[in-house]
Amino acid sequence: MRKDYIAVIGLGNIAARHRKNLKQIFPEARILAIATRMYIPSIVPDYCDEILESLDELLSRRIRFVVIASPAPFHIAHALPFIEAGVPVLIEKPVAASVQDAKRLLKKCLDFDTPVAIGYCLRYLPSGLVLKKMLEEQKIGPLLNVSAEAGQFLPDWRPGKNYRETVSANAHLGGGALLELSHEIDYCFWLLGELSLHSAILRSSKTLSLEVEDSVDLLATVNGAAVVSVHLDFLQSAPYRRCRFVGEAGALEWDLITNTLSLRAKENFKIIYQDPLWQSNSLYIEMIRDFNNLIEGKQNQCVSVEEAIQTLSFAETVKKNGSFIGTDKS
Repeated sequence: MRKDYIAVIGLGNIAARHRKNLKQIFPEARILAIATRMYIPSIVPDYCDEILESLDELLSRRIRFVVIASPAPFHIAHALPFIEAGVPVLIEKPVAASVQDAKRLLKKCLDFDTPVAIGYCLRYLPSGLVLKKMLEEQKIGPLLNVSAEAGQFLPDWRPGKNYRETVSANAHLGGGALLELSHEIDYCFWLLGELSLHSAILRSSKTLSLEVEDSVDLLATVNGAAVVSVHLDFLQSAPYRRCRFVGEAGALEWDLITNTLSLRAKENFKIIYQDPLWQSNSLYIEMIRDFNNLIEGKQNQCVSVEEAIQTLSFAETVKKNGSFIGTDKS
């Protein structure tokens, strides 16, 4: 019997991670890759059985599903041919570079009834799932304030590569802290519901001198009540990713890097969830397995195109209404 093919579009770091995980999860499948730029490597990349030169060549194979790991402006062009062919597609976040493009994608998904999910992997953090349940049960009482922060020095993201040439640093590739770190916006919608933006500041500092924002600060509310502040940056020397939820009866403190959830109530402090053996790659493995559940019609928690459009729409509102402070090179 002929083996199934699984394809990964893109040859960057996240594409390599997906290829490696796919080899582990589906050892009998043949993993195919496609470069998204003119350069075609002379040597087949790691965890890949074959590299193809075009989408048409890939469409001629019997594809189980495709992972789109190209820059955001190319997501629509790479995804639509597979959606129209009925091939399930997992798209790395953000869903697209604009809400207009994302809505085109959604229409195709509905027209062809093809399974599509968006790769916001932080929703698979075990501590996050515990946190969601506690918030739903109002374990800390009515919510008052939420403070989310994520930061890491951009030159350290991809060792061996000039950070100025990466997707993150270039506007035409969908870069900037707002979209690159949009996980925080996604999980705020997931955990809290719809956000209403009140103010935002986007900055491009002297530290990196990028054409895109290297930090974002925004203030929003949920249901006209709880105040939500979000800080995102490419500047912090040590990686940081935490969120704090303050309610009338206590506070939940979520460390997304260590996968830890703690509760503070009056003078008491208690670790609610902690797993010393946890590894960050498990997020991506669980996301792929969950996407396979979607394909097979099983229960899943995949992020829908509609949810991803909500996150992207909020990001567009931030860019449209926020104040931008550019690099001062004087």
